[in-house]
Amino acid sequence: MAGWTQIMSESREYPSRPICGVGIVVFDRHKVLLIRRGKPPRQGDWSIPGGKQKLGETLQEAARREVQEETGIEIGPLKLVDVVDSIFKDSQQRIQYHYCLIDWMGEYQSGTLNAADDAADAKWFDVNALQTLGLWDKTLEIIKKADELRKQ
Repeated sequence: MAGWTQIMSESREYPSRPICGVGIVVFDRHKVLLIRRGKPPRQGDWSIPGGKQKLGETLQEAARREVQEETGIEIGPLKLVDVVDSIFKDSQQRIQYHYCLIDWMGEYQSGTLNAADDAADAKWFDVNALQTLGLWDKTLEIIKKADELRKQ
């Protein structure tokens, strides 16, 4: 067991406790904003913008900052969509990543789309054409739930 505790740290990989993060579903009419992840976990995959909450930052502040940092755009009012656990185990079944993700939704407000920070790419996709992108099943669920909430 001593080896196990030595591996665990305050880093994102092999953390000593779950890391609080945010995900944001951003809409612009019938399109949803996705970023291609530039870092693990899921590096290279398309996803909604998001990231780790900073100390002293509210969840909504974290959501707005992450969208702005990764895409260069500003969003309107935020609405809570869901809370999701993202847990990855390594080949020895140790917890390699553990995030508690608070997912929000908002509408595009202003700015020019430009991938930056942790995002390798950023694009608008038709909401009805996401099945072919190989998105994480939870991401698809969150986008669908957000789309239903915005229609209410």
